[in-house]
Amino acid sequence: MRLAIIAFLLGICALQMQARLPNWHESLLLASFSLLIISLIWRRPALRRFWPMLGVSAGFLWAASCAHWQLQSSLPQALEGEDISVIGVIANLPHANEQGVRFILEVEDIVQANGEPLPLNTASASKWHELHELHELHELRGMKLALGWYAQGKQEAVPILHPGERWRLRLRLQRPHGNANPYGFDYELWLLEQGVRATGYVRPNKEDHAAALRLQEFVPKLGYAIERMRDNLRQRIFAALPDKPYAGVVVALVIGDQRVVGQSDWQLFNNTGIGHLMSISGLHITMVAAMFGKLFGALWRRSFFTRAQLPLRLPAQKVTALASFLMALAYVMLAGCAVPAQRTLYMLAVVALATWHGRNAQVSDILCWALAAVLLLDPWAVLWPGFWLSFAAVGLMVYCANGRSETLSQELGLRPTKWAQLVHALQAGTRTQAVITLGLLPMSLLLFGQISLVSPLANAVAIPLVSLFITPLALLGAVLPEPFIGWLLQLTHILIEALVWFLQALLQAPQVTWAAPQPSAWQFAIASIGMLWLFAPRGWPLRIAGSLCLLPILLQKPSHPPEGSLWLTAFDIGQGTAVLLETAQHRLLYDAGPSYSPLSDGAQRVILPYLKARGITHLDQVILTHSDLDHIGGAPALLQQVRVDQLRAALLDEHPLWQMARDKKIPQLRCLAGQKWQWDGVQMEVLHPHNASYADLDLKPNARSCTLRVQVGQQRILLTGDIEAREEKQLIANNPDVLRAEVLLVPHHGSGTSSSLPFLMAVQPKLAIFQFGYRNRYRHPKDVVWQRYADLGITRVRNDEAGAVMLKIDEHITVESYREVHGRYWYSR
Repeated sequence: MRLAIIAFLLGICALQMQARLPNWHESLLLASFSLLIISLIWRRPALRRFWPMLGVSAGFLWAASCAHWQLQSSLPQALEGEDISVIGVIANLPHANEQGVRFILEVEDIVQANGEPLPLNTASASKWHELHELHELHELRGMKLALGWYAQGKQEAVPILHPGERWRLRLRLQRPHGNANPYGFDYELWLLEQGVRATGYVRPNKEDHAAALRLQEFVPKLGYAIERMRDNLRQRIFAALPDKPYAGVVVALVIGDQRVVGQSDWQLFNNTGIGHLMSISGLHITMVAAMFGKLFGALWRRSFFTRAQLPLRLPAQKVTALASFLMALAYVMLAGCAVPAQRTLYMLAVVALATWHGRNAQVSDILCWALAAVLLLDPWAVLWPGFWLSFAAVGLMVYCANGRSETLSQELGLRPTKWAQLVHALQAGTRTQAVITLGLLPMSLLLFGQISLVSPLANAVAIPLVSLFITPLALLGAVLPEPFIGWLLQLTHILIEALVWFLQALLQAPQVTWAAPQPSAWQFAIASIGMLWLFAPRGWPLRIAGSLCLLPILLQKPSHPPEGSLWLTAFDIGQGTAVLLETAQHRLLYDAGPSYSPLSDGAQRVILPYLKARGITHLDQVILTHSDLDHIGGAPALLQQVRVDQLRAALLDEHPLWQMARDKKIPQLRCLAGQKWQWDGVQMEVLHPHNASYADLDLKPNARSCTLRVQVGQQRILLTGDIEAREEKQLIANNPDVLRAEVLLVPHHGSGTSSSLPFLMAVQPKLAIFQFGYRNRYRHPKDVVWQRYADLGITRVRNDEAGAVMLKIDEHITVESYREVHGRYWYSR
């Protein structure tokens, strides 16, 4: 059965790699094949070796069925961008920030213009188009929507929302869409897994102040009740820890809401390798469940200090197992049912069942049944790092325990002393930490592109401190009444501050992390085999030689283009610009993307994950074209986390980014026309702006956009920033010949103020790259501009449809789009 479950996993993985879902003909053929295998095994038990084949096909069909079910509910394209009034219930824990609040709404009904619910039948529709529109509106019933509610000005505040509330809201919606970049977070996949089939925001209605109206304080339903309880606990914690810097960490430990933890805190935890502890993890659930189970079992043995003789009615072992499972279930529900929490819950469930029925379950069986439960409930779990790290860690410990099952009494005698027990526990803990740190090293590099060198020491302190003291105190403090809540949570916060101080001291080491490019399949396979060899049972020959298998994965260098060629990556960054240029030995980033919110920007979401996965630890130059936030919003995070050799920018002298560069000791240079340099046979030249533009304070920032010309042999690329028609005219007047380029980064995202016909005639591009956000509020690109490029026979590529655009330029230009190369069935078309 274990082999069949692993085959089931492989089948699900195969489906999740597909660019399209199987149609009903293909599904019927695969189902027929599965039934044939079942009939063969039923008639001839000797053919059980075909179980894995059945498992693969069953996994493929199960994942395809779940995907078809989720995708059948989708926002009709005709309703995108339209104002729609709905009645719905807030279904999750809302997340508020300075800009507004984000939440998920479950739609119950559609509201007509007169305020009445949409009729369930369409008999009153007089025309076919009205009938069609009513049908599309009916599709919204029961749909989950990911919404934002943003303040429209300083005078208007967004109301405080709570899970389970019923609201009438006026919305503007769009189909699921996210940025598509190599190694980046897949937002469309996350929406599919959550069952969210449209996104949007609450629209203000100045004419009708009751357009947004709370209709009911709480709608009775189990899921809403759980989310309301999580919301109440979050409010209690923040009220008990006002203005405390790590109150968000306490919230994450109690209810698993990681969004309230600051980005700088996550960076600290991840760089020291303890990020897995700073939310509800499998280790926390196991520890809390074990503590509760032992306490309840002890009380049961004593019949709660009565004469009821409860152990005679039900053995204390069974009660302890049941109590541990129920405690774990409650904690997992508080955690929002993350994959590590689910895995722990299912393992505890198998143990509880085995104890209840008086059976001894093997650890490998428990792990496999937990795996099967996770896959059945969430076949998309295989696409997230937490799934693989969680099961790999437990599987590795099971593997290392094989052949090392000596009991404490066998090692230390029949009656070991307390000191001997402590020494044995410390040795076991140290060995487990070493196994996890080294054993998961190949997978950590594969998933994250870096490992923490101080992780063993950080975890040695953090695991007992967080699991035995911080987490239990946080849980008790969150549920106990006053004044205990204040005392316990204040003590919890003091312990977290002490832990952070220790972690910050570790970060003072000269080398904290080891970065390497994402390994290839053969490098990962060799490293994994090496780890299995290294931790093989005693008696295995030359086990230490397994560590040598790590060398290919640790010592590999980032890939780079050959001498005299160029790689260009135009990121799918949203409404903004970010382009990475790579030569044989140098790298240049042209703009740093937009700022999405005070806690998120293009660098953190897109650029930094890409650089880490590629093993790129520094940039030779960063060019910031001008001061608009859609171009420099990610610059602060980028300068903080990546070594930059030079900053070239078209910014005024008082701009704060200059001071940040000085603090980081980064050489600075004002962007000026005429600047030239050459890297590895690739020539680069700044064409705009001129020095006089910096003295003219009346100029818009767009007018100073740093325009860069790149030449690779006979191939030329023109990167234009946000120049407009006036600057285009100046460039033509100065030297029209230098403007000719085969590749053009479209000026100002395709706005109506740029891409004038004379400019395009001077450049004569063969390929035009449009960088802008999907359904952006500026409505870029303008229809007339988009058509102008088509009329001139220019090939057009847009990030919102293609994802990241990758160009390899030498004698020829090779173009790849991420959504084509990495096509998946959930990507919107």
